[in-house]
Amino acid sequence: MTELLITIDGPAGSGKSSVAKLLAAKLGAAFLDTGAMYRAAALTAMQTGCDLGDTARLEKVIDSTDFKFEIEAGQMTVKINNSDATEQIRDPQVTANVRFVASAPSLRNRLVKMQRAFAAEHEKIVTEGRDQGTVVFPDADFKIFLTADAAERAKRRAKELAEKGHKVDIDKLQQEIENRDRLDSTRKIAPLVAAADAITLDTTSLALGQVVEKILGLIKNND
Repeated sequence: MTELLITIDGPAGSGKSSVAKLLAAKLGAAFLDTGAMYRAAALTAMQTGCDLGDTARLEKVIDSTDFKFEIEAGQMTVKINNSDATEQIRDPQVTANVRFVASAPSLRNRLVKMQRAFAAEHEKIVTEGRDQGTVVFPDADFKIFLTADAAERAKRRAKELAEKGHKVDIDKLQQEIENRDRLDSTRKIAPLVAAADAITLDTTSLALGQVVEKILGLIKNND
């Protein structure tokens, strides 16, 4: 049974994953990387040669696939039909195709069930995404919404990709991030928006550790 549940939402590059990982480590909690779930679904569809615009076909692919999301050494690992795909799901092409899964209501419903099932297995959870505090866990103990300037988010994403050997055009990357913001904020189902009771933190000029300490302070003050 979950005793502590913290949601961290925000746009791409706002620092959600890094903040959630470090916060989970400091709290001795499990880190639920919801983006990994959407990426796993997108990767599976790509590997099967499925038309990503065919929602009915995507439903069948997801329903017939064995996804396993586990915590190992504080990190979420992803297995697709018993094959480790933890690194594969981070490929830029997978990132570009996640929108096909995220924009379909029936597919999001399947992923939400996976997220809730994962959370139910842990006493403490720090989860990150775009609709965690509004849709998936509306009764979370603490809800955080991170924001950051688009240019800064592009720099962060470029650095992350460069460290993995990917060459990127930072101007193009910023444009992609801004387009993603528009799509996420205007979609009909689970749009990117801060929950009414969420605390918003602008991370543009803050280091990772500073953001985490601010959140820990908020938790401590509410004990």
